[in-house]
Amino acid sequence: MTEAAKGTREGKQRKRSQMKEIWRRMRRNKLAMAGLSIVVVLILVAIFADQIADYDTQVIRQDVMNRYQGPSAEHWCGTDELGRDIFARLVHGARISLLVGVAAVCVALATGGVLGAIAGYFGGAIDNIIMRIMDVFLSIPILLLAIMIVSALGSSMINLMLAIGLASMPTFARVVRASVLSVKDQEFVEAARAIGAPNAHIIIRHIVPNSLSPIIVQATLRVATAILSTASLSFIGLGIKPPSPEWGAMLASGRGAMRDAPHVVVIPGLVIMITILALNLLGDGLRDALDPKLKR
Repeated sequence: MTEAAKGTREGKQRKRSQMKEIWRRMRRNKLAMAGLSIVVVLILVAIFADQIADYDTQVIRQDVMNRYQGPSAEHWCGTDELGRDIFARLVHGARISLLVGVAAVCVALATGGVLGAIAGYFGGAIDNIIMRIMDVFLSIPILLLAIMIVSALGSSMINLMLAIGLASMPTFARVVRASVLSVKDQEFVEAARAIGAPNAHIIIRHIVPNSLSPIIVQATLRVATAILSTASLSFIGLGIKPPSPEWGAMLASGRGAMRDAPHVVVIPGLVIMITILALNLLGDGLRDALDPKLKR
């Protein structure tokens, strides 16, 4: 076996051992595992939503003669103001909320991550210009900035993803910049520079892979924020339009009957709360598991 093959094999073994150690620390955190379990269930529900509840007959079709029914064997979570099954709408709403949340974080990571990596690696005037622009974005509350972008572009799922993603961009820019600053002066980066590797190659192959831990944690936490922002925008009429089953829109449509039929608001509100809590618990657990200072 050649030296290169041995080195590759040892590198793979080290990565596997690191992943096992991270998973071991993750399993010891009961709250993080509870959050992970809930997130996995939500993902499975979103994937198999069509098999769990029929979209046309249970989510869209109206039955005003049976509106505001309480939870029962036929309708597990009751019916809404138009007689639609709330459970079915929550199931299909999970697909929308998770899709918008993950897509928004991908937009934020793609834009803010690139800008943060460039700012942290090159420094100087480039760093000052990029970070001062990010400071301007940070001076505007995320939800207010998202409202401004959606109002300018129009209300649609694509625009909602872009709006929440761009509003979250400065956070990722700061996180990635800080990670790059902590790595760029390491010996392996200096060695790559010494052999004449291009800057783009150094950033992509050497710096970014060694800066993933805080980025992964931040991405997990920002998915929760993106889902909450989606629900907030839909609640005020700037998000997903009816009859699409979005959790925030379900809250908005049922608030008028909160006294007579509280389940119309309470159940979607609990689903949003549990989802955000699970993602935050998972993010906190990942932070503890990926932090080498917390090794035991």
